[in-house]
Amino acid sequence: MASSPLAIRGLTVSYGEKPAIFSVDMTLRAGAMTAIVGPNGAGKSTLMKAALGIVTPLSGQIRVFGAPVEAQRHRIAYVPQRASVDWDFPTRVIDVVLMGMYGRLGLLGRVRAHHRDQARACLARVGMTDFADRQIGQLSGGQQQRVFLARALAQDADLYLLDEPFAGVDAATEKAIIGVLKSLRDEGKTVLVVHHDLATVPEYFDDVLLINTRRIAEGPVARVFTRDILQATYGGRLASQQVDRLPQTAG
Repeated sequence: MASSPLAIRGLTVSYGEKPAIFSVDMTLRAGAMTAIVGPNGAGKSTLMKAALGIVTPLSGQIRVFGAPVEAQRHRIAYVPQRASVDWDFPTRVIDVVLMGMYGRLGLLGRVRAHHRDQARACLARVGMTDFADRQIGQLSGGQQQRVFLARALAQDADLYLLDEPFAGVDAATEKAIIGVLKSLRDEGKTVLVVHHDLATVPEYFDDVLLINTRRIAEGPVARVFTRDILQATYGGRLASQQVDRLPQTAG
């Protein structure tokens, strides 16, 4: 567990009497892009929030680079589901990105010119330079998602966690986001994404964790992203066209 960017053992989280996830194990491979895949209600977002300490587990152990998450928050960047954010809050795009630097500046730290230059560089990386002075609420859903990714980039983290970053965005934004995530991976960063589009998993990701309350399988996409394992994950509810192009079993 010590060498993994994120290692989870026996994680159980419950909302009420029914567990949202039950005794889940997971070990992220450093410098890889990993997808969390499973049906609605499988516990994908819950797993990510528990890993971040946003929700409290009933049991289990979570280690980030071998230490408790509280000691490693400066190494983690998180992009929540867009639907969970109050987009009516009156703030400019550039100020949202600067929020990603608060861990280094402190809440009362002075924002200097070089910090704004860094924030604009992050916006450039996601194709949003021209929107720096816009109000965040004036942007489209895809543009808002790009801004939140820029905020994560401003953190200069080692581990990036994104909860359904492609939900409700246009094709151009999805292409831009995956390009940035792959560049982070190529820089040696580790990326974990809650993902729902099965068709793009082989193209986008190196590894995959398949869950349905419990862990079904984990490993390289080429080995575990198969028809048999997907049908086990989704309880046989997948349409045939979603899995016909995948291998029946691991090669």
